[in-house]
Amino acid sequence: MPRADDTLRSRTEELNRIKAAARSGDEAATGAQRAKGKLTAHERIALLLDKGSFTEVEQLRRHRATGFGLEAKKPHTDGVITGWGTVEGRTVFVYAHDFRIFGGALGEAHATKIHKIMDMAISAGAPLVSLNDGAGARIQEGVSALAGYGGIFQRNTRASGVVPQISVMLGPCAGGAAYSPALTDFVFMVRETSQMFITGPDVVKAVTGEEITQNGLGGADVHSATSGVAHFAYDDEETCISEVRCLLGLLPANNRELAPVEHSGDPADRSCEALLDLVPVQPGQAYDVRAVIEEVVDEGEYFEVHPAWAPNLVCALARLDGHVVGVVANNPMKCAGVLDIEASEKGARFVQFCDAFNIPLVTLVDVPGFLPGVDQEHNGIIRRGAKLLYAYCNATVPRISLVLRKAYGGAYIVMDSRSIGADLALAWPTNEIAVMGAEGAANVVFRREIAAAEDPEAVRAQRIAEYKDQLMHPYYAAERGLVDDVIDPRETRTVLIRSLEMLRAKAADIPARKHGNPPQ
Repeated sequence: MPRADDTLRSRTEELNRIKAAARSGDEAATGAQRAKGKLTAHERIALLLDKGSFTEVEQLRRHRATGFGLEAKKPHTDGVITGWGTVEGRTVFVYAHDFRIFGGALGEAHATKIHKIMDMAISAGAPLVSLNDGAGARIQEGVSALAGYGGIFQRNTRASGVVPQISVMLGPCAGGAAYSPALTDFVFMVRETSQMFITGPDVVKAVTGEEITQNGLGGADVHSATSGVAHFAYDDEETCISEVRCLLGLLPANNRELAPVEHSGDPADRSCEALLDLVPVQPGQAYDVRAVIEEVVDEGEYFEVHPAWAPNLVCALARLDGHVVGVVANNPMKCAGVLDIEASEKGARFVQFCDAFNIPLVTLVDVPGFLPGVDQEHNGIIRRGAKLLYAYCNATVPRISLVLRKAYGGAYIVMDSRSIGADLALAWPTNEIAVMGAEGAANVVFRREIAAAEDPEAVRAQRIAEYKDQLMHPYYAAERGLVDDVIDPRETRTVLIRSLEMLRAKAADIPARKHGNPPQ
């Protein structure tokens, strides 16, 4: 017979006690987490989502593994918090490793929870954010843990281009676990506390004899500035997660929707007078293209992607008249704005993301060409530089290119020229579109004449001037239909906004195929 005190009220009280215990976790483990300067999984989720919006899934889940003492330790959640909530009122799915339980290591039940929330994100058509702080596979569970990672990778790939995926690295991520962030759209890292590597410092030393720290091998600055694995690096978790919220505000929920529109008080017809003084006429004089972006976009605000890696190419999300656009721009302040292997791969990935999620592309061109050099050639500039070309050619979103100054050779073609499908090709009156710079062209075309002249330098100067006058004047490309218009720089914002408005209903024919085979 049931006990007299066994009522729905008593069972509800018991449920709440169990859930409260699961949420609070072990005090000693929580103290150890704080001693490392790290937040708990629930605290991180609270920073990410709107207050009171989080709904947890499978909080009472426990593993069913035995052996190695596991049968005596079966904490609720199994070391990962999963669920959904909202960011600025829009649905977002999230999972967060709880390092206090098994060091956040992934076991069968842990993986199944992640699989479920990933499937829900895909079905609901909402972004997925992973807050990573785990020690890799749970060794005691053997191959079952490895199979769990396989399920995550398969879902990362299935969700690619369907819903935005953001990985936030807030602790260690080693071995095969590092491949899940690599498959997502954006990777955030926190300095000193987060690391990513396939093999750790001890293995590196044993195999190669090299000695290096964890941060030196796979810290935030290494991956954000050297390897390009991470898009963003911050000094603390609070700032990092706040920036994740900002990024989510610029992204659509899925590939069937447009990014949210947020109109500001910045007039669409605002004249950009400052542009006349920002860009020097001389093609070899450096300037920071980010100042141009700041002058043109709404309220001067933009969200730069990969700011520390391949800085010779700027990729950023911004708004024009409230609508989100992806901006790709050569930056003459860094390596003269040349295209190299890293810049090409950075640009290609960004263009592909924007195309997948219906974000129009604005390309600001000021490029002297591809970077020459033995290292570039031997490391595959042909194959890897073609990634950016492929990405632009394959993109079906509205595309507008604007030549600010020089645009030489193959790099001009690759930077979304009219010939590879830009919907509108514009230029400023400072543009120089040519096969190469006048000096180089004169040295090639008139090589024999210059060598035979009594005064080679005078002849060279004369031929350079002739080449510029005949083939590099600001209206040469426009006269031949390769540029749709040469515009007043002060009208750049107005022209871009009007053009994007016209292209908003663009419909592109996509060839019937399973998928393309981009250069790797």
